[in-house]
Amino acid sequence: MSTSPQEQAQEKLVWMARLGYCTRGVVYIVVGALALLAALGKGGKTSGTKGALQSVMSTPLGDIMIGIIAFGLFSYALWRFVQAIKDVDGHGTDPKGLAIRGGLLVSAVTHTLLGVYALNMLFGSGGGNGGGNGGGGSKGMAAMLMQQPWGRWLVGIVALCILGAGIAHALKALKEKYKKYFAMDSSLMEKVSPIIKFGLIARAVVFAIIAFFLAYAAWTYDPQKAKGLDAALEFIQQQAYGSILLGVVALGLFAFGTYSFLEGIYRRIHP
Repeated sequence: MSTSPQEQAQEKLVWMARLGYCTRGVVYIVVGALALLAALGKGGKTSGTKGALQSVMSTPLGDIMIGIIAFGLFSYALWRFVQAIKDVDGHGTDPKGLAIRGGLLVSAVTHTLLGVYALNMLFGSGGGNGGGNGGGGSKGMAAMLMQQPWGRWLVGIVALCILGAGIAHALKALKEKYKKYFAMDSSLMEKVSPIIKFGLIARAVVFAIIAFFLAYAAWTYDPQKAKGLDAALEFIQQQAYGSILLGVVALGLFAFGTYSFLEGIYRRIHP
């Protein structure tokens, strides 16, 4: 029996979402690995998502891999946009739900920008610009928003959305809310659940730090104060027992990458 154009479009969106989750997994596993090397004193400075892409680009067949990753990032951004606008996961319109959906929308924008960065690397117009500094995107976004009417308030709203997403990650881990999104055997879920919790909490911590940087940029009306993932990891490394803390967070980001792959395979996706 033939399927309708709408059903075909929905099926394509499902596969794009799955590819997007797996692509996010690749990026965070690389970020976690680089952060772990930095914590062990073997990898230089911490690196954000842009640095992770540059590391992939430097490998054999890196240009092919970056092309696939770019498509995966755009696919993930599209899925995040659908999640935010259509509320396919049923977060609702109360303050908590709107904060989560706002975080999804911010995620759509940031992954679109990261996808553009990957394409620029691929075609030779951005690979050497920005280095491993994942904060360039945050500064650029903050600068762009501050040029708009009520700009500093827009940056503040973005900070709140990211903080809300971080809180949602922590609650999802503590209350095991992620389980309802998985079509997974209960025995396998029991085995992977600690990994998922660890990854979600690690990302929640990083989100909280990034939100603080953005809020400070809005407060001081200085987009240069906005920082991204690499600066958040560097901030952790600069604390007392920083190498140990960074190592723990690095393993957590690696766990989050694993969780992303599990989502790509087992997540219930209803477009």
